[in-house]
Amino acid sequence: MWKDYSRSYIKNNPASGISIMAAALIASMFLSLLCSIAYNFWIYEVERIILEEGGWQGRIVCDKFDAEDLSLTRQFANVEKAVINEELSERDEIVVDIYFRNAGNIYHDMPLISEQLGLEEDSVRYHSLLLSRYLIHDPEDETPPMLLTLYLAILTITALSLILIIRGSFEMSMNARIHQFGIFSSIGATPKQVRNCLLQEAAVLSAAPVILGGLLGTFISYGLIETINIFSADVTERHEAVFHYSPSVFGAAIVVSLLTVLFSAWIPARKLSRMTPLEAIQNTGGLLLKKRKHSRILSALLGIKGELAGNALKAQRKHLRIATLSLLLSFLGFSIMLSFTVLADISTRYTYFERYQDAWDIMITLKDTEISDFSLTDELRDISDIQDAAVYQKAEAMTFLPERLQSDELSSLGGLKTVAGTPKADGQFQVSVPIVVLDDTSFLNFCSQIGITPGLDGAIVLNQIWDSVNSNFRYKKYVPFVKEDNPATMLYKNGKSAEIPVLSYAQEVPVLREEYENYALVHFIPLTMWNKTLREICEAESDSYIRILSAAAESPAGLDSLEKEAVELVREYKTESENRIWERLSNDQLIYGMKVIFGAFCVLLAIIGITNVFLNTSGFLRQRRREFARYMSIGLTPREMRQMLCIEAFATAGKPLLITIPITVLFVQFAVTASYLDPMEFWAEAPILPVLIFVAAVALFVALAYYIGGKRLLQSDLNETLRNDTLR
Repeated sequence: MWKDYSRSYIKNNPASGISIMAAALIASMFLSLLCSIAYNFWIYEVERIILEEGGWQGRIVCDKFDAEDLSLTRQFANVEKAVINEELSERDEIVVDIYFRNAGNIYHDMPLISEQLGLEEDSVRYHSLLLSRYLIHDPEDETPPMLLTLYLAILTITALSLILIIRGSFEMSMNARIHQFGIFSSIGATPKQVRNCLLQEAAVLSAAPVILGGLLGTFISYGLIETINIFSADVTERHEAVFHYSPSVFGAAIVVSLLTVLFSAWIPARKLSRMTPLEAIQNTGGLLLKKRKHSRILSALLGIKGELAGNALKAQRKHLRIATLSLLLSFLGFSIMLSFTVLADISTRYTYFERYQDAWDIMITLKDTEISDFSLTDELRDISDIQDAAVYQKAEAMTFLPERLQSDELSSLGGLKTVAGTPKADGQFQVSVPIVVLDDTSFLNFCSQIGITPGLDGAIVLNQIWDSVNSNFRYKKYVPFVKEDNPATMLYKNGKSAEIPVLSYAQEVPVLREEYENYALVHFIPLTMWNKTLREICEAESDSYIRILSAAAESPAGLDSLEKEAVELVREYKTESENRIWERLSNDQLIYGMKVIFGAFCVLLAIIGITNVFLNTSGFLRQRRREFARYMSIGLTPREMRQMLCIEAFATAGKPLLITIPITVLFVQFAVTASYLDPMEFWAEAPILPVLIFVAAVALFVALAYYIGGKRLLQSDLNETLRNDTLR
């Protein structure tokens, strides 16, 4: 009997079924998309960590580890393999990488292995980052990485949110049948039978949409990953993301979707089944406000029609909640996302591309190569299209400055104690000394640039410090760091020291693509002095750099050709190269890609909101027919009722927009202030037109939903509705 009734109701009420199917489809699609994206991001993160740091899980670092120790390690039941890391092992330090069959026991097994080998506890290392991606955390760590735990929490929150969202679709269908189920209850139907009938209908209507939504979510995640690959194809040092499909993840998404849908149906079904037969039979099925409230704004602006439209929206606010929230998030996300990308583009352009526009055309990084070991500097300069080339390496040292050497300008800002902290017992302040080692020709050119007699027997000191009191990081002002009467600098590192003559103090820097420290005494020295005095004292970075200026700086094809020629010349070294034009194009492409991806997400949110509006305008047909029949009985004309629906559409789309505008303005104001940009620089490029187009498109679809629903309402026999409680 119940199966026949359910089948008959579904057949004769397609609008109600479509509403439920659409809700199930959206829920399943979102959950599947979220699960698939999270799974692929997890796979990509694990691959990235393994590529950059290796796939080892545990590691032993000790000064002695022979073949017998290695064999003993491999004999542990949970050890899959143990190998000596030849790349990291040195003469006085052996590194052994250990892989486990069950990594979950690593924090128990590694101390046992160490104890069995007779090693100290500090000889054990854990690949904590990789292990955390498998939800394996050090039990003694009070703040373990919680990335995957965060994913699971997001999935749970999303499922709970969708329960609240799609419950409205089931509630619309079930509320329309309260009177009918009241009659069934009066002739003997039990609450359990009513509840089971409604859940069976939900299962029948949701099964196919849930599977289809799962497939759609998987395909969308595939498209999203491919889109990311396209827009980040030129990003250096990034491995390509490969889409991974997991039947278990897909199955889990489908199960969670079904449970979400059924629980969403169970909530209103339980509520309906607990009503007494008399309460159900007396239910009019109309949209009623529990407490009469006046819509002051709509009433003041639009009179009685505004008052009626406002009351109707308040009566539907529970069911329109997801539409309002989705449209609000889509408007807010779209406007803030575009504003953020514009701010990021302006900031990057000012602080990087325009700032270093004339400082480089091609940059080549010589991986694990000291400048002293590079012997092709002259050959580089002989390439016909190279206007200038500089080879340099960076190093670190420190010096101690007495207070008497600080400049008068620095003294007026608080002195050395504001940038170097408390002085030592002898009254001297420790100051960081970044060192830039230039090839000899580039150093001599720098001497000519600042107007001093060229020489290779000393250093040029960048005598400036950021005046953070009277300027901000966006528009920095500098003052002299030290008095320029000190003929030499004593440098210290690793317990060693050396005195370096100072050829000159300067406020200019060589033509390099480098950002220098704000509160440090930067020294530029020639390669000759580095090899002679500082190479064994200072701590140098492992890489060296080649900065190239091209004679055809604005020609992409010319720069490409020159880059290939320069890289080919230094092919005997391990290198990475950058091209200024392609760097700018890649940056623009990444920003555009970010706009597309986040824009698509905002469009998806808008579609959910619009779908909810469509579902409400069609799903509330019965209730609203009774409502509009009453309006007709008190004298409202069809034209006035159409105007009332227009007001509802305007309010439905306008409310999220009115909330979005002040929030977006506050965000822009905060972001512009925090980044110290001139507000007019942002507003000159503000994405006003794209936001208006997006809002207009959403408002158009909301209006279309109300137009279709209103047309169906006004074309029906409203007089008959007052006499007949059956929707045909």
